[in-house]
Amino acid sequence: MRKTSIIILTWNQIDYTKLCINSIRLYTKPDYEIIVVDNASTDGTVEWLKEQSDITAIFNDINKGFPAGCNQGILKSTGDVIVLLNNDIFVTPRWLDNLLSCLNSSDKIGAVGPCSNSAGANQILYVNYENLDEMISFATNYNKSNEKLWRERTRLAGFCFAVKKTVINEVGLFDERFFPGNYEDDDYCFRIRQSGYKLMFCADTFIHHYGNVSFKTNPLYEGTASDAFHVNGRRFEEKWGFNTSYHSSIRYDAINLIDQSESRKNLYVLEVGCGCGATILEIKYLFPGAKVFGIEANQSAAEMARSFADIKTGDVENMNIDYPNDYFDYILLSDILEHMINPWEFLVKIKKYLKPAGYIITGIPNVMHFSVILELFKGNWDYTDKGILDKDHLRFFTLKSIRDMFEKSGYAINQINAQTSSDDGMQNFLEYLYKAIPPEMRNELMALMYTVKAQRYTS
Repeated sequence: MRKTSIIILTWNQIDYTKLCINSIRLYTKPDYEIIVVDNASTDGTVEWLKEQSDITAIFNDINKGFPAGCNQGILKSTGDVIVLLNNDIFVTPRWLDNLLSCLNSSDKIGAVGPCSNSAGANQILYVNYENLDEMISFATNYNKSNEKLWRERTRLAGFCFAVKKTVINEVGLFDERFFPGNYEDDDYCFRIRQSGYKLMFCADTFIHHYGNVSFKTNPLYEGTASDAFHVNGRRFEEKWGFNTSYHSSIRYDAINLIDQSESRKNLYVLEVGCGCGATILEIKYLFPGAKVFGIEANQSAAEMARSFADIKTGDVENMNIDYPNDYFDYILLSDILEHMINPWEFLVKIKKYLKPAGYIITGIPNVMHFSVILELFKGNWDYTDKGILDKDHLRFFTLKSIRDMFEKSGYAINQINAQTSSDDGMQNFLEYLYKAIPPEMRNELMALMYTVKAQRYTS
């Protein structure tokens, strides 16, 4: 029988740790071991761990951070499978059996992860239970192993991460440059994929996650946990050459505009600006008959997608696009028009590759959002390196200019969806702006971006 090593890091938060470990005892079948790496807790966690006969504990005199602590646990482990589990997790019936069913179903699968109420990497499941009893009742009914709900991903969130020991032996330990934590899981996922293994999201398995209870009070950085997040984000970009949030997010806003009735047809889909291919992978899952293609300017990101799709690399405005005419049912333009020198000319250029009555789907930031106007009032051009006015954006659009651009480029707009924001306590400023525009334009102040579905004109 194979053995699983469940590794948990602790830094205070004893009540969550107790809940987590007791849930493992309740809902996990043998054969497993629990290894806890404590990063110098001062709230009684150390004393409690020493009283537990079924736990192997490692006690650090200082807080070594998350990646180093994971490595300590891995080196101590004796299992064939390693599960890295946050201490603010409450596991559920059949959680590990389901994960192992997927993990062991193929030699090509390197790691798997479940869904949760609080999760990154597009593993969230929106639920409405109000207490643990209701949660367990929900999970008992939900956690039914179903390979049709397993889907390949470019990355998995680290709150619950099951990986084969043989894969760890090949890939190596976690990169401790990502001290004290954040981005070490993204880094590890890309290293696993780089070694030729798949990452699988098990949407048939739900566990409860309280969410970042230790990191909210982590003293290892001067400043906030957000500061640590941004520092490690820069470290990741320096190592890999791309931004994982930007280049490996799934664009559901675009996917949701693909006609679901076409899920069994042999669709031909091109994503321009495909990054690491996260959206392409999701399209392959949701539309099994689809033939998917991508174009990406970032060579490092494109390399990640080449294992599962036909990917071209280059500046799409200037490169030779050598697809046949009338070839694609859908062309997705993922956050690229605002970065182009001449997006109007590009829309004309790309149109011939669409089938007659084929669709362009694109997301475009709205420069009329109230937050952008506020920063301009303050004199803050380039007020952020990731917002609508960042240094990489060359073109800026309102709803009217979006409509004009598509119509003049030979498209009929089929649908425009707005991604909106709350007023964030800015009601007085909004009331001031309302006086300057017609009432029918007020909603445009709340739109962060628009997702546009536009159809090629047919003659």
